[in-house]
Amino acid sequence: MEGLKGFLDQRGAAQGMPNMQNIEKEIFEDEDVKAFLEQHKEELTPEAIRKGMSALLEFRMERDARKNNKEVKAPGLEPCLEVHNGFILVNYKRTEEAIREERERKRKRLIHSINMPKNIAEARFSDTALTPERQDVIGELLKFINSYNPNSTEYQKGLYLAGPFGVGKTYMMGALANELSENGVETTLVNVPTYSAEIKQAIATNTVEAKLVSIKNTPILVLDDIGAEMNSAWFRDEVLMVILQHRMLQELPTFFTSNFTIDQLEAHFAHSNKGDQELLKAKRLIERIRFLAKEYFVDGQNHRNPS
Repeated sequence: MEGLKGFLDQRGAAQGMPNMQNIEKEIFEDEDVKAFLEQHKEELTPEAIRKGMSALLEFRMERDARKNNKEVKAPGLEPCLEVHNGFILVNYKRTEEAIREERERKRKRLIHSINMPKNIAEARFSDTALTPERQDVIGELLKFINSYNPNSTEYQKGLYLAGPFGVGKTYMMGALANELSENGVETTLVNVPTYSAEIKQAIATNTVEAKLVSIKNTPILVLDDIGAEMNSAWFRDEVLMVILQHRMLQELPTFFTSNFTIDQLEAHFAHSNKGDQELLKAKRLIERIRFLAKEYFVDGQNHRNPS
């Protein structure tokens, strides 16, 4: 109480006014304090209120500092008054803003982006123009989001979005990942061409398997721009085939985007970088893609480079 009295004496002297009585008057006229004392009038004696003046003052100071964007005792926490065993105490609870920020951090941690465009991080269906070309696709993606259950015994297929450059295939996959994260679902988005180059470099450090594990097992996988990578029998057979075989056996939802239709992708994978034609290996890979995803063709204006 001496510390409080000293503080009040200094304030009162600076203002040239009776200090203790004046500050007490301010405290008791405070709407939040009045409401608190009214709520707990059966629990608090006059002596308890007198002894609780330090707590009441701390509450007002912290609350007002927060309102006025000044330095506070506990950033991210807001003061609240409580009664415990007949005594007035100040407790601190997380602010709504801090809760929202933490929720957003947790949500973003559910999205793993490997060499994907920056704008994908904020992609939302609400920001996507609902053109006739996209309407069915967005409807199917929303249906997947609403029905996805990791514990379901029924396999939930992904989508294979084929179409020309810049029509929004990748953006819609980013929106899918963001919407799923709101439901606590983890998604990994992989740009296949850059991933292909990186995993080839991993051969030298013997880390290929380590790079494959997380992609093989992620609850939701998006393979973006498949078919745009440099044609390689090794990448087709030792990377893509391994990933897709595992996901097919485990029935893990997998999504794709490509400038190729699935039939065109099969023809693409049938030719190795050495000029060999390997129809059977291409067909085996494509069978897994068809098992994992339903094909949709997305057309429309090139929004990346509008003419």
